[in-house]
Amino acid sequence: MHIAVAGNIGAGKTTLTKLLSKHYKWEAHFEDVVDNPYLDDFYNQMERWSFNLQIYFLNHRYRQVLKFRESGKN
Repeated sequence: MHIAVAGNIGAGKTTLTKLLSKHYKWEAHFEDVVDNPYLDDFYNQMERWSFNLQIYFLNHRYRQVLKFRESGKN
């Protein structure tokens, strides 16, 4: 089982995830913001880069789900 927390930038996803993982002693996983090739471009020109950024996040999340399933962790 895995739980995904989704929302807009600045909505509190990271804070909520940290609180839930601490309370339930779960292992938290976060979006890759350091190696994200679109994040800086998105902040500089949101209309131009928003689609690319969302596709990157979607692909990253898909790969995470596959990794979780392959690992057999709950």
